[in-house]
Amino acid sequence: RRRKRVGSSTAPPVPTVTAPNTVWAIDFQFDSTTDGRPIKILSVIDEHTRECLGGLVDRSITADKLADELDRIVEARGSSPAVLRLDNGPEMIAAATAEWAGTRTGMLFIPPGEPWKNPFIESFNSRLRDECLNINLCWSLAHARVTITDWKEEYNHHRPHSSLGYLSPARYAATCTH
Repeated sequence: RRRKRVGSSTAPPVPTVTAPNTVWAIDFQFDSTTDGRPIKILSVIDEHTRECLGGLVDRSITADKLADELDRIVEARGSSPAVLRLDNGPEMIAAATAEWAGTRTGMLFIPPGEPWKNPFIESFNSRLRDECLNINLCWSLAHARVTITDWKEEYNHHRPHSSLGYLSPARYAATCTH
């Protein structure tokens, strides 16, 4: 039997996150309404402040919708991130996403099958699943949007994080001076 060679990752080195808007992590999560129809949830996290910057809840999210949501977040934040950290999903590697990034930002793709290289968004998704999606049954897309948006609001403004000195992400972001 042939032995498997251990190769090196093709991903560039992980950037040091020392200020807001350095690295935004992006990922999708899936759920369904009570009628069995799928829901796709986009989450965008600032790795420094741990804020959930936005996200879509829809039946289908294309690369064009992803680019529109990133435009909305950039407009609200006032600047683009230095780097987007994302996986190799079809929406992420699509031409529309690459076109959006263009000269605005770098794109750091994590290697397939290695979610631990995107730890902040995976932690956020775990909390979203445990504290919102597993507890609430959504009977419609509108109900899912309201439920998830309310949870994200609670997460950003009222939930203390030990890594942020027990401040909520929004309060920590307000104290950032760099």
